[in-house]
Amino acid sequence: MSDKAKINPILKLALELGPLVLFFFVNARGEALIERFGMQELFPEPIFLATGVFMVAMLISLAVSWILTRHLAVMPLITGVVVLVMGGLTLWLQDDIFIKVKPTIVNTFFGVVLLLGLMFGRSLLAYVFDAAFSLDAEGWRKLTLRWGFFFLFLAAVNEVVWRTQTTDFWVAFKVWGIMPITMIFAMAQLPLMQRHMIEGPDDKA
Repeated sequence: MSDKAKINPILKLALELGPLVLFFFVNARGEALIERFGMQELFPEPIFLATGVFMVAMLISLAVSWILTRHLAVMPLITGVVVLVMGGLTLWLQDDIFIKVKPTIVNTFFGVVLLLGLMFGRSLLAYVFDAAFSLDAEGWRKLTLRWGFFFLFLAAVNEVVWRTQTTDFWVAFKVWGIMPITMIFAMAQLPLMQRHMIEGPDDKA
């Protein structure tokens, strides 16, 4: 059993989604902020200011999670590293393509890892999601397969959107499109999880 400290679910959700929502609002108000504080040379377009704020917010989120739990889950940690790398390239080269392909890289990585794990007879979903629940082997296999293909689907959708739509549309879709799609997909997996759940001593509580 793990002795990792538990974090309030609402706070956990805020830490995970907060940087993304902040990314959207700074991009939407970025032009006014850049003009007000005279940052035109550093941030020629709102997406660059939003990227900088996104990077800082991600670092704060990871730091707070570590302080509260002394533990960082694999998924937000890897996502944070990719955000810092691709965001840094975006600001350094003044090219927003790097931050736009970040979701493609992250989702493709997780999708490939999960599906390759299954090919070698291992379900890595619990490790990736830092899951606090237990399923039987068949449940983990089915759930991992579904999430693996779903991650690849998200990667493909991101590629289509950023290549065919404006930057503002891509940012808005990343927040208000991808998040609801992911939540709906996750909720749709609940019946499968309930059928394959293994009850432990803490489950009733």
